[in-house]
Amino acid sequence: MLVKYGSGSSGPFAEPSGKPLHLLRVGIEIEKKYRLDKRTLVELNAKLADLGAEFRSEVFEENFLHRGGLLDENAAVLRLRKIGDHTLLTYKERFQADTEIKHRIEYETVVEDVYAMENIIQALGYKLSVVYEKHRKTWHFLDVEVVLDELPFGLYMEIEGEIEAIEEAEKVLGIQGLEPEPRGYPRLAVKYGEMVDGVAESRFEKKT
Repeated sequence: MLVKYGSGSSGPFAEPSGKPLHLLRVGIEIEKKYRLDKRTLVELNAKLADLGAEFRSEVFEENFLHRGGLLDENAAVLRLRKIGDHTLLTYKERFQADTEIKHRIEYETVVEDVYAMENIIQALGYKLSVVYEKHRKTWHFLDVEVVLDELPFGLYMEIEGEIEAIEEAEKVLGIQGLEPEPRGYPRLAVKYGEMVDGVAESRFEKKT
């Protein structure tokens, strides 16, 4: 079940156009991830527009993942996600499902003071383990959310919604043949990033 909050246009998260980002507090997150190449990414952007999908936002994110203690025992993670001057705190806990579609417990809220929250997380004994950057475009299509992501280590798409809605979106978009990506971005960042003071980092090269 998806519960919208923070949807007022004067809220802390707004797109450059002034249109609000619809922040979600999710009980169970259900999504499927796909690996893309550049050509497929361009085609999907065009196809979503042609099929009448609603373009929601385009943002740049910095993601900071924390592990340790009970988080490790529960196969969970705490994430701070910075989007411009604003930050979201998210708890994610994955549980097993015999399908390529991931199921995770997820709780999310806005954080006003990112530095205070970082200190709280560390004081609780959790350790910063992964940092990665991401460019994300978000669309609403049929009964799902579609995101097209560019990360330093590759291009990806995620479709989030109920299982039947994800399968219907796949059919309409004609993407049944796309390669599923079972790994999450933190695991990919660890694999393809570099270690900096004990933290796996995956950042875009700075343009000079």
